[in-house]
Amino acid sequence: MGEHPSPGPAVAACAEAERIEELEPEAEGRPPAAPEDFDPGNTGYISTGKFRSLLESHSSNLDPHKREVLLALADSHEDGQICYQDFVNLMSNKRSNSFRQAILQGNRRLSSKALLEEKGLSLSQRLIRHVAYETLPREIDRKWYYDSYTCCPPPWFMITITLLEIAFFLYNGVSLGQFVLQVTHPRYLKNSLVYHPQLRVQAWRYLTYIFMHAGIEHLGLNVVLQLLVGVPLEMVHGATRIGLVYVAGVVAGSLAVSVADMTAPVVGSSGGVYALVSAHLANIVMNWSGMKCQFKLLRMAVALICMSMEFGRAVWLRFHPSAYPPCPHPSFVAHLGGVAVGITLGVVVLRNYEQRLQDQSLWWIFVAMYTIFVLFAVFWNIFAYTLLDLKLPPPP
Repeated sequence: MGEHPSPGPAVAACAEAERIEELEPEAEGRPPAAPEDFDPGNTGYISTGKFRSLLESHSSNLDPHKREVLLALADSHEDGQICYQDFVNLMSNKRSNSFRQAILQGNRRLSSKALLEEKGLSLSQRLIRHVAYETLPREIDRKWYYDSYTCCPPPWFMITITLLEIAFFLYNGVSLGQFVLQVTHPRYLKNSLVYHPQLRVQAWRYLTYIFMHAGIEHLGLNVVLQLLVGVPLEMVHGATRIGLVYVAGVVAGSLAVSVADMTAPVVGSSGGVYALVSAHLANIVMNWSGMKCQFKLLRMAVALICMSMEFGRAVWLRFHPSAYPPCPHPSFVAHLGGVAVGITLGVVVLRNYEQRLQDQSLWWIFVAMYTIFVLFAVFWNIFAYTLLDLKLPPPP
């Protein structure tokens, strides 16, 4: 029988990836061994010469942009060999920090035109390209995302949260007979979703308050920001990471109110929204030269103006004569809690596209800070109200 032809690099690597959960260096620091087709000496490395020849022979089996990244990987290794782990990470969509470092030099040598210059794209392809330029600062990441995105799963988290917020608002509006400034209705705080300081032992209220809004003017801006900022971010970074930032902002918002504005209730999703928007704006500023979204300065100014107007509305409402004295109107401090999460945890998430967060020292620093804040707020809620002999408004 004749010899079977050697598999292409994509086929071989993907087959190898099926049996590998996550290749880790062995105890003595030696990288995992590559198949004999790539590494006859079983050293864990592939020579760049053989790698390039294999790549050219089987280039028809690869996406054009992925081929460019592979060539950049080969160009970046002056020692003449490529770690097989980096190759498997690339072909099996498991990139690591070592991979990013390996292609930094090669990234400068990519010769093909940028995604923005490509013509003849379908509507869905143009949408994916637009999202890539809106959220990612590196061309090599934009090409990677453009080739890898399949809309499966779709950005379900932000869409689901938004639909639920609209549904609860409409139901509440019908039951109260009021849609504008619902928060001024005498029965507004009786809803079991609202965070109320007198009912802070009911732990679900620290989360469910996001489904109650002060009025259609409050809901409208939050929904617009969630859809325009949150959905593209979820398309790129996934529901798990974006949901984590959003929920962390929500919890931080209600806890911040319980510490800094102890007599006030909380409503609205501004904590989560401000966490996402603050992280996105901070990421743009920190990667200003790399971000290629159109009119970025103007759009940042518009976003900051909208956020400032919403924050100003919340401050005005907080100190406006209450419709249900002695309890004041809902607090604005949740916005600040969301911003704090966005410029810490959120920035680390957005700056590490497809990278392992557990490998980032900053990630663990901010997680520790967030955990300490949550624990402090929990103990504050248990003991401080009694120790300070604070007079709280009666339950609704």
